[in-house]
Amino acid sequence: MSSFQPVTIEEVMKLLSAMPSKSSPLGALPCSLLKSCSDIIVFAPAIARLANLSMRTGKFPARYKRAQVLPLLKKSGLDSSSPANYRPISNLAAVSKVIERRVSTRLRRHLLGSTNFSEFQSVYQKGHSTESALLEVLDGVHTAADNKEVTVLVGLGLSAAFDTVDDEIVLEHLQTEFGVEGVPLTRLRSYLDGRTQYVTMRQHQSTAIQLEVGVRQR
Repeated sequence: MSSFQPVTIEEVMKLLSAMPSKSSPLGALPCSLLKSCSDIIVFAPAIARLANLSMRTGKFPARYKRAQVLPLLKKSGLDSSSPANYRPISNLAAVSKVIERRVSTRLRRHLLGSTNFSEFQSVYQKGHSTESALLEVLDGVHTAADNKEVTVLVGLGLSAAFDTVDDEIVLEHLQTEFGVEGVPLTRLRSYLDGRTQYVTMRQHQSTAIQLEVGVRQR
């Protein structure tokens, strides 16, 4: 994969119409306005042009690399004084979400078509879930039992696993195992590098910090 397929205005309009009408304080315009006026104002063409420019140059706009994190209680009734009871929700500008989903669609299509993509992966796979993963394991155990074989099952669980993802390892796997190179690889690195986030709670706001590891929220 050495280039991206261009984004069309129709793609952007379809994605905008499907997005929830949530507004982010980081966006210049509310998402509801982008959705309602995308066909009569130049919003959709402008976003499509920005997306194509980003995918052609390999650069992600720096202004969209900052996230506002809102801590929300995981469920009502929990102790609000304990940080462990909060789930961090990252707010990003609506335009950045549109651009990234167009890139994600193209990258996903390439990864799914690769022979190195594991056929046993269930997470984030259409038609797959924890249920399909469990059925696969049970089928293997039952098959082994029918063949009078012994099964040893080893499970590994990581607390907040996505927070441990290393950018360089991800980029290396994309290049060496899935053949992502050139501008697409540079574009993905630009998206991951230089990310910052800050926490807002009521009227308080923390200092922005650099995000070194972890999956970026979209």
